[in-house]
Amino acid sequence: MSESLFATTALDERNRKVERLYRRVFLTMTLLLILPVFLILTVLISRGASAWSLSFLFTSPENGMTAGGVFPALLGTIFLVAAALLFSVPLGIAAAIYLSEYASDNWLTRLINLAIINLAGVPSIVHALFGVGAFVLFFRFGTSILAASLTLAIMTLPVVIVSTRESLQAVPRAFREASWSMGATRWQTIRHIVLPNAVSGILTGVILEVSRTAGETAPIMFTGAAFFLPFLPQSVYDQTMALSLHLFVISTQVPGVPEDLPYGVALLLIAIVLAMNSLSIAFRMYLRSHKKW
Repeated sequence: MSESLFATTALDERNRKVERLYRRVFLTMTLLLILPVFLILTVLISRGASAWSLSFLFTSPENGMTAGGVFPALLGTIFLVAAALLFSVPLGIAAAIYLSEYASDNWLTRLINLAIINLAGVPSIVHALFGVGAFVLFFRFGTSILAASLTLAIMTLPVVIVSTRESLQAVPRAFREASWSMGATRWQTIRHIVLPNAVSGILTGVILEVSRTAGETAPIMFTGAAFFLPFLPQSVYDQTMALSLHLFVISTQVPGVPEDLPYGVALLLIAIVLAMNSLSIAFRMYLRSHKKW
């Protein structure tokens, strides 16, 4: 009698077949998503690795940008990404803390959430025009690193806000209640309990921001990036070269460029993004391994 209770039935077999089918379908979809990435990297490495050298990384473009290196564009990209992070991350985290921990559910907060969602869907070229009107003309920053970085920060701000807010809300409410019961204020609870447990999720938004910021061309083309500069920027009010714009220029605007040069620049841009993301992911994994829950 007991053996018949645990015997495999036709329904069990059918469920297992369906489960195996869906597993294969999901595996196939995953491989189809990953395959283009490997194909792109393979093409870039095979056609662009020959352009890499110490002079490619640490010298300026020469001979009408048909020779030389990409050092000014590489340095400019790092400046733009770092400045955009400096502006957007503190502001995005502060906004997420207010919306998650302080704001009540009313028409104002719903309007703010709607604005954040709409801001995330605005095309980058629209952000570029906004940056020209707001930072270049109205605030009189001119076409500069400062104007370009602020434009990139505004463009990526919704990602930081959304990821931070979701991370804060993922922290169990029991943690907050235990802190309050010990006499801690709301801000002390947020600072010492909520944020340390949400920081790994916050880094997810930062990783996405780095990836998007480093590869954007339209916003910086109108606000701070230069076609070519024979010198390095001396302050945030100077223009700078950037890898994304440099890649566009040598691929479409400059005749006589060696075939491997655009692929080498594209490979360098992807390598920078992968390196920054890898460091952020490693730090996030370290923080997650030290979680208590």
